[in-house]
Amino acid sequence: MAYGSYLSGTTPRLGYPPDMLILTDPRCREHRPPPGHPECRERLEAVERTLRREAPDLEWRTPKSATFRELSAIHTKEHIERVREACRNAPAQIDPDTFASPGTEEAALLAAGAARDAARAALAGTPAMALVRPPGHHATRDRAMGFCLFNNVALAALQAKRVLIVDWDVHHGNGTQDIFYENPDVLYFSTHRAPFYPGSGARTETGAGRGLGFTINRPFPHNTRRGTFLEEFFEVIEGPCRRFDADLVLISAGFDAWKDDPIGGLNLEVEDFAELTRVVLGLKKPTASVLEGGYDLDALPRCVLAHLNVLNGRP
Repeated sequence: MAYGSYLSGTTPRLGYPPDMLILTDPRCREHRPPPGHPECRERLEAVERTLRREAPDLEWRTPKSATFRELSAIHTKEHIERVREACRNAPAQIDPDTFASPGTEEAALLAAGAARDAARAALAGTPAMALVRPPGHHATRDRAMGFCLFNNVALAALQAKRVLIVDWDVHHGNGTQDIFYENPDVLYFSTHRAPFYPGSGARTETGAGRGLGFTINRPFPHNTRRGTFLEEFFEVIEGPCRRFDADLVLISAGFDAWKDDPIGGLNLEVEDFAELTRVVLGLKKPTASVLEGGYDLDALPRCVLAHLNVLNGRP
């Protein structure tokens, strides 16, 4: 099937109802980095206003917080304790970009729990999105970094045996790659700008041990044409991702590859996020998404809406 066949606007239909869940909690807004930080509470506020106005039929549900026992399956106990200690001593700076405030621990546990619950909903037949912060894909097994404390999508991946993670954030999800680098049951596919933060994600990074070949990185130079990005994305999804035959597909849904994002540098249009979603849904697998980046408060809600309209089975 050629890439151009997806441009007709026809959304692939899956074998379950189009009703959709949004998993979020107002307490995710109480993670408060210093003023001026791009990963701010206003991101969720802007998205929620738009979705409630433009997509009133969405079902909103409060997630259950992740437990520290659950998180210990993807993070070291030392990492979990360091995050907890920073939150106890809040306000605290964990790394040059990552901070803890008095509400951070609760927000981070809710974010991870929402991703877990979104995966479970998808497996039960209802597509879902975890609309949360702080994001998670930079959190490695033993380190918080890049605005991320716990790796939300990694916890979601533990809900199924064979999982495809598609990460289209403009930054490489080094944390997700780190956690699953030797795991042949998780195929991690990332598109991202390079060279760029965090400095990982080369094409030569393809996994190790039993996981060799189960990491796929597609780095793109600054200002890459959107057509080039979309073509390569399509080729990987239709090739190795389809052959992998996952039980569950998770999208690390960052929207900072939008053309004018303040910390982006790629050229995607709002409608391209709908197109990326169509291509992923073409795999006809249970699918859930988890919010990662996206820092333009005007464009982020429009990008999320475009993504959800397709994930919800709309043309």
